[in-house]
Amino acid sequence: MNNTPKNFGIIGVAGYIAVRHLHAIKETGNNLLASLDKFDSVGRIDSYFPESDFFVEFERFDRHFDKLKRNGTKIDYVSICSPNYLHDSHIRFALRHHADAICEKPIVLNPWNIDALQEIEKETGNNIYTVLQLRLHPKIVELRNRIKNGPAGKVYDIDMSYITSRGNWYNISWKGDIQKSGGVATNIGIHFFDMLTWIFGNTKTNQVHISEKNRAAGYLELENARVRWFLSLEYKDIPDDVKKSGRRTFRSITVDGEEIEFSEGFTDLHTHTYKEILEGKGFGINEARQSVETVYTIRNSKPAGLQGDYHPILKTVL
Repeated sequence: MNNTPKNFGIIGVAGYIAVRHLHAIKETGNNLLASLDKFDSVGRIDSYFPESDFFVEFERFDRHFDKLKRNGTKIDYVSICSPNYLHDSHIRFALRHHADAICEKPIVLNPWNIDALQEIEKETGNNIYTVLQLRLHPKIVELRNRIKNGPAGKVYDIDMSYITSRGNWYNISWKGDIQKSGGVATNIGIHFFDMLTWIFGNTKTNQVHISEKNRAAGYLELENARVRWFLSLEYKDIPDDVKKSGRRTFRSITVDGEEIEFSEGFTDLHTHTYKEILEGKGFGINEARQSVETVYTIRNSKPAGLQGDYHPILKTVL
């Protein structure tokens, strides 16, 4: 790896996930030259890059990039932590300025956006990387290796539940607007769908049982797995024993009845992601295609209701 520090810009620096990107840029020994967010409560930058220029208007951020270029300073990477519906536009911005893009999930909302962005990659010669940090989690890597080395052709039975309760603010924010976030399956589920297809193969059947503002559930048939899944933002859906412990999040994945525990180990996954990218081994945009197609189908499917092979938790929450 070239040890010369790289120059970064970041879009969406006030967002929840941006601090992991700031930490990753710092930990990998690189520079943050410019930051953008419409919100100006970004004191967190002081802990990482107090000298970074900060903008609240995209037009001035764009102009600053142009000035840097004319002064002989190249921006090598743009980290994108903006709302989901803006990812496509901000990736295009990075490539137009001849920088590689590092984009949070979901990289785009619609499958055809991937095709268009790949064309721009070819035109500019720059790369688009996506953050698929679960693929770097030691427990997930261990599970994938175990499945790859298991019986050929075996089909596994999987139940996946993810309940991450959110307050009233959520539906007032852009995250509660399906046109901007892609809905609950896209916004909180896409990493899990990526993980499952990465381990068990591409989607063959995609059936939706419920699709509500704060809940979604369905059935996926993958090449080597049958998956019943449930996603929710509702605190009342969390099991009672978890509530008693004071937690507001519940995550469970079972494979043939065996619980796969991976609650820990998330702290440095973004830093690991950045190291991989800087070494030329990051996940490219095409790696995200299957999960984007999966959640797009979920978002646009007519729910079947409680019929077929639905997640057992639906009997208790509906």
